[in-house]
Amino acid sequence: MRWLSKTRYKVGFLIPTCLVYVIFIIAPIAIAIGYSFTRYSGIGRARFIGLSNYVRLIHDPFFWKSGANTIIIFVVASVLLMILSFFIALLLNNKLRFIDLSKSLIFSPAIIAPIIVGIIWVYILDPKVGIINGLLKAIGLRGWAKQWIGGTVLSPYSIAIIYFWQQLGYLVTIFIAGLKMIPEEVLEAAQIDGATGWQRVRYVVIPMMRSTISTVAVLIITGIFKIFEIVQQTTGGGPNHLSETLVTYSYSMTFTSSDYGYGMSIASVTFLISLALTGLYFIFGRKGE
Repeated sequence: MRWLSKTRYKVGFLIPTCLVYVIFIIAPIAIAIGYSFTRYSGIGRARFIGLSNYVRLIHDPFFWKSGANTIIIFVVASVLLMILSFFIALLLNNKLRFIDLSKSLIFSPAIIAPIIVGIIWVYILDPKVGIINGLLKAIGLRGWAKQWIGGTVLSPYSIAIIYFWQQLGYLVTIFIAGLKMIPEEVLEAAQIDGATGWQRVRYVVIPMMRSTISTVAVLIITGIFKIFEIVQQTTGGGPNHLSETLVTYSYSMTFTSSDYGYGMSIASVTFLISLALTGLYFIFGRKGE
């Protein structure tokens, strides 16, 4: 196997991977950014218009509304996922009864297709036929019945909860894998030195899981900025684009309104925001380390 250490063989193995990455990742991003400087309806030739689409973004109230909805979803879902998935992983990492069944039940939503997740939650949150409002009305709490989805206020919060429910088990599994990599001797030594359970978590477990926490954080950031099927299935972006996210609004402008250039400008801004948030996390993460 010594031939694997030679540079030319390493380069030979890397070339196919790099080609796939360039063709399916870099090229589509470059094409999308290129179209964002044009006016194109999908028919004929794209016409270069410079920064007009980006100027239009500044004056588009629906763009700012979709951006605000995305921020709400990001804050609520990321806080819930990062905190609860970590502590649930700590719990499930112990030897308890029915632990394997508990892991399976928590992970099960992660294997459901997002479009099916949306359908399930429509039957739970729909203002007219949803289970929650039905139960509230049945027990005499009609005033507590809300327009959980499809409204102008609660839709992003509901979408954040749905995404949290779907992704929780997947991130818990990653955290459990990270916990398994911590040597038992280190935790036992901390316990012998008199460290409490919380002190072991704060001063031993969390510092030794920085790489796992970073992985989970990146998955959360990129995942939230790709939420599409859940929004389409639960609200459709309505009423009048008021429950859109940046991704669904970009889709609506591109494929529903046939305004490809403007849709690509929204997609480009979304990509840059996601990239910036990921970069900021790594910068502050390194400073903390």
